[in-house]
Amino acid sequence: MASGDGGDHHEESSPLLSEQVEEDGCKFSSNENSNEPKDAEIAASPDSAYVSVGAGYGWTADGLPLVHGSMFGEPIAREQWDSSLMACLGRNDEFCSSDLEVCLLGSVAPCVLYGSNAERLLSSSETFAYHCLPYCGLYLIGPSFFGWNCLAPWFSYPSRTAIRRKFNLEGSCEALNRSCGCCGSCLEDEMQRELCESASDAATHVFCHPCALCQEGREIRRRMPHPGFNTQPVLVMIPPGEQTMGRVV
Repeated sequence: MASGDGGDHHEESSPLLSEQVEEDGCKFSSNENSNEPKDAEIAASPDSAYVSVGAGYGWTADGLPLVHGSMFGEPIAREQWDSSLMACLGRNDEFCSSDLEVCLLGSVAPCVLYGSNAERLLSSSETFAYHCLPYCGLYLIGPSFFGWNCLAPWFSYPSRTAIRRKFNLEGSCEALNRSCGCCGSCLEDEMQRELCESASDAATHVFCHPCALCQEGREIRRRMPHPGFNTQPVLVMIPPGEQTMGRVV
C-alpha cells in the first residue's frame, strides 16, 4: 500500500510477476501522476478483473500475469485437455508413439507412470523414486486390506490439480458447464470454483484412476520434454576448408 501526492493510491504486488516486470514498471513511474485518475477509476470498478501494478502491468482474476494479454485485463480463457479421459490411445486424428507407452504403463505398472508424470512435471530426474515408491506401497496395501485400490488415488490426485493449474486447463465443472450448462453456480466465485475443481480431480482419480493417470501422462508428454534431455543449443564451429593458390599463366 502506497500513498500518492493527490490522495491514497493503493497498489498490490503479485508474486507471479517476475523481477523484470517490476523493474519495467518502475521505469514508467514518472508518468504515474498523470495516469492516476484513470488507474483509480479502473481499480474502483467492481466488474474489472484487472489490478494495476506500476504502469500497465497486472494479472487477471484467474491469478495469471497479464503481460501479453488484453489492455483491458480480460481473463485468459482456459484450454481444453489434449485428449479426453476415455481416449486410451490418445486422439484419433493424431497418433503419438508415447500414447501406447502411456496406455501400457497405466494398465500394468501405474506406479511407474505416476512417477514418470511427476518427474516431467517437476522437471527433475530425482523426483521419480520419491513419488513412485510411496505410490507403489499404497497400491499394494489397498487391495490387500480393503479389496480394491482405494489409497493410491488419494495420494496421486494432487498431480492432476497441479497439471491443470500449470497449463491453465479447464476442470470437470467447467467442462460440464460448457457442454450441458450445469454447475454454473459453482463457477461464480473463484474460491468456490477451485474447491469444486479439486473435488472433481479427487473423484476422477478415485473412480477412473487408470484413465486419469493416462490422460495426465499424454498431456505432459505433449507439453514438456523429459528432464534428462539436454535442450540447450550447442554451437558447432566448422573450420574453413584448405585453400590453395593457383598459378596464373
